[in-house]
Amino acid sequence: MSMDITILGSGSAYPSPHRGASALVLRTEGENWLFDCGEGTQTQFMRSQLKASKINKVFISHLHGDHVFGLPGLLCTISLNLNPQPDQPVSCVDIYGPRGLKLFLRVALTLSSSQLLFPYAVHELETSDDQCPEEGRLSPALTTSGDALHPQERPGRTIQLEPDTDCYNLIDDKQFVVKAFRLYHRVSSFGFSVDEKERPGRLNTDLLKELGLKPGPLYGRLKNGESVTLENGRVLTAGEVLEPPLKGRKVCVFGDCSAPLGEGFKRACQGADVLVHEATLEDGQRDKALEHGHSTPGMAAGVALACGARTLVLHHFSQRYKPEALRRDGEDDVTELRCQAERVLQGSGTQVVLAEDFLMLPIALKRNL
Repeated sequence: MSMDITILGSGSAYPSPHRGASALVLRTEGENWLFDCGEGTQTQFMRSQLKASKINKVFISHLHGDHVFGLPGLLCTISLNLNPQPDQPVSCVDIYGPRGLKLFLRVALTLSSSQLLFPYAVHELETSDDQCPEEGRLSPALTTSGDALHPQERPGRTIQLEPDTDCYNLIDDKQFVVKAFRLYHRVSSFGFSVDEKERPGRLNTDLLKELGLKPGPLYGRLKNGESVTLENGRVLTAGEVLEPPLKGRKVCVFGDCSAPLGEGFKRACQGADVLVHEATLEDGQRDKALEHGHSTPGMAAGVALACGARTLVLHHFSQRYKPEALRRDGEDDVTELRCQAERVLQGSGTQVVLAEDFLMLPIALKRNL
């Protein structure tokens, strides 16, 4: 099964001609998940090879505008381009994010008289007071959404922190386990881990042919872990003809932060194939980054090192750092940010990638040796 991530916006604060605001898409077969949706994300979709209409889940890390202002407009544009068939039910778009996201989206859609051709549900993560300074905390009076749903809104879950894991359990289905974990920023922020479940190993077809079993339904039963009875009466178990299972892939996307909180991020992101982390300012501006709740490349590398990540993707750059191909003499050099992270990760085997808009990174399926 193919899996890849595409960076739609690699800049911070606002969209510019050279870097869009925060947005990233994770694609697998049948799933297209959007992580953050800054202003202008729908335009970035149009400039990419991706289709916004394919998005079936959205994850919002925090409620700063450069991560959420694009969401109401994107949902409306998806609706405008939708052509639902009368005999086919329209899938619900599930949206996950901090407490307050439900009210933000409801008010934006209601006051603009926006009607959607599909249902949506907002699942809110309960925040903790230690995720941000006091001035960044939202009062319950401000974030309480009430019972009056938007016409296309479906009731969502309120998701609590699990004390034993220090994580939020968002999804657990046949393919994936998705968790959220707490981050420290100027407002409550979260990161997300997408953990693909193990896949059954390959069938030893040569052995099956030796046993006289031809390709057909019995192959499928063995692949699913069932035992089958051969014509000679022998009971053949799946373990006899299946190679070891293929380990799933793991992708972790951190929202804006100056540090992760607790141990949840380590539990959720240990051994990540790809870890996406902000690096708003260079290491020499660490104090300024901390003052604004952001990270530097060295700080991001420290997180990747703690998680044993195979690839660290740096993004959310200050707009002063233009993509290397557009940089002029005398302007800040974005490649220096990669060098700063690589110095921290030296000897770890972790690869460092600088995000650019429309960069696509395939995530290879793990093969047994």
